[in-house]
Amino acid sequence: MTRRGIILFLALGVAWGIPYLFIKIAVAELDPAMVVLARSGLAAILLLPLALFRKQVMPVLRRWKPMIAYTLVEIVIPWYFLSSAEQKLSSSTAGLLIAAVPLVGVAVAFFMGRPARLSKANWVGILVGMLGVAAIVGLDVGGSDIGAVAEMAVVVVGYALGPAILSRWMSDLPGVGVVAVSLAGAALVYVPFVALRGGWPTEVPSVHVIVAVVVLAVVCSALAFLLLVALIGEVGPVRATAITYINPAVAIVVGALVLGEVITVWTVIGFALVLAGSYLVTRKRREPVAPTGPEAAAAQA
Repeated sequence: MTRRGIILFLALGVAWGIPYLFIKIAVAELDPAMVVLARSGLAAILLLPLALFRKQVMPVLRRWKPMIAYTLVEIVIPWYFLSSAEQKLSSSTAGLLIAAVPLVGVAVAFFMGRPARLSKANWVGILVGMLGVAAIVGLDVGGSDIGAVAEMAVVVVGYALGPAILSRWMSDLPGVGVVAVSLAGAALVYVPFVALRGGWPTEVPSVHVIVAVVVLAVVCSALAFLLLVALIGEVGPVRATAITYINPAVAIVVGALVLGEVITVWTVIGFALVLAGSYLVTRKRREPVAPTGPEAAAAQA
């Protein structure tokens, strides 16, 4: 990985490691749908003027089919289920379960017609990662929150699909335009959804909830998605999903320090297994003869 790739990787790891904390704070007073609306709406307000100034909106809208798909699987669906799940799960547990994204990314690549040639180490990684998820779900979370775990499974699938769609059908589009349009689209979807659910707040939220929503919008949404687009362009979609190596560690630390969440033995064991599995799954297979020229570039696309 290049120096730029490492910097993007670490920055995005922090930006996407802290939202679990702030979502946990926000859903204490706000409906999950309202959290998504406020987060995506504010982020869109910040980025749309820049995208319009750079004339990056129309090129994105012309690619409306993959744009809609990306917005649905990366923002509209997973953000709601993540916020809903955190009403029952701790922020650190939510972050831990997101670490399964690289494992699902392998299946996504297969079903999208771009199956990776898996080595023995990759298959071991899938098994180890699944054991880690099982340890977290069965021994750390417990059966009482199985519904929230199912919601997190939807989030994981969405987060694995998003980068794949972005890379396959929209990799040539301007990053600011993609992010701004997707966030604006998500906000438009959630306006009637919140209204129909009666999710509008009945009183002004507390200061710490307002701060949480602002951080979610500015740092964890607007800035983070720009970092994601840049990271995918630098290292590719599969290796970009390995950002979940850092996210859970950040989520565990801030959850323990700020919210006083308990770190159990199974939390550590499950995290270690998922981390090891994700590493092995995304580890590149060694080929006897490395391709060069245009063929090599196509293989990395």
